[in-house]
Amino acid sequence: MTEDRPAPKRPRCRRLRGIRILSSGSYVPEVVVTNDQLHAELGCDSDWIVKRTGILERRHARPDQATTDLCQIAAERCLKAAGIRSCAVDLLVLGTFTPDMTFPSSACLLQDRLGLVAPAIEVQAACAGFVYALTTAASYVLAGAADTVLVVGGDTNSRIINPKDIKTYPLFGDGAGAVLITRGAPDEGLLSVSLGSDGAGGPLLNRPACGSRQPPTAELLEQGAHYLQMDGRSVFRWAVTTLCDTIGDVLVDCGLSAEDIDLYIPHQANIRIINAAIDVLKIPRTKVFCNLEKYGNTSGGSIPIALDEAVSTGRLRRGQLAVISGFGAGLAWGTAVIRY
Repeated sequence: MTEDRPAPKRPRCRRLRGIRILSSGSYVPEVVVTNDQLHAELGCDSDWIVKRTGILERRHARPDQATTDLCQIAAERCLKAAGIRSCAVDLLVLGTFTPDMTFPSSACLLQDRLGLVAPAIEVQAACAGFVYALTTAASYVLAGAADTVLVVGGDTNSRIINPKDIKTYPLFGDGAGAVLITRGAPDEGLLSVSLGSDGAGGPLLNRPACGSRQPPTAELLEQGAHYLQMDGRSVFRWAVTTLCDTIGDVLVDCGLSAEDIDLYIPHQANIRIINAAIDVLKIPRTKVFCNLEKYGNTSGGSIPIALDEAVSTGRLRRGQLAVISGFGAGLAWGTAVIRY
């Protein structure tokens, strides 16, 4: 955490075993925004972006696209991959912090788009949102409150980042991913999950205006208070520590070593955060899936997009063990060992 206050206490790990991931799907917009484009249009230093983040390009939604549009395509691809019709889905859980509007929820809008006859829940945990959504969905299945759940994570970050902030603007992109889950074998699912939050760190990464605390005014908009704001240095330190500590927690809870895991799929925020953490844990970089050079930080879409690409490219196969870890605004985190 930051140097002037101690790291938050972490809740104990939980186990949600007996869940099977049936399929996955993802979507990123077709509009590619390269570092060179940002340099030409906004004056961003393209070499700095690569050296400090590892990002080469990102995707931005078209003007006619919003979060629900991105999530719909990802969800449809996920359902198609499973060979399951929408009528079989009895719960939708969506993780996003960039909904189309304050209300109705994007989860409800997505439920209608997909033709689901099911309740729709929206989870807001920023870059940890997909892990929170997956944990929520798994809990419903194990409790017998749902049989087949569509879990979606997606964000349209390009609408909430300030183009005048040349240190933050290049970090984010847009995209969505989805998985379909149901009951599985006792050794499948979320073998161990660490979910946590530290609201005291909220000011380090926030969007101050356009809520009930500060309704939008001309003055706030002029100040750029409706855009994402981040204390990059403090968030970086917290993210590295959280990634290291929570991966260690879930491995210990499962009785596993770092070597037992087939693939690590961390939130795709910054290559320096990922490398710093895995080096501390002595995890070979060949075991870590990264695609942030193509997409940047897609927040709630980050992990499911990466998971879908890992499956489609053969990096993650049925029966293998993976660690997923999301961390971001809240401050919130979610790390899990899963048997795919």
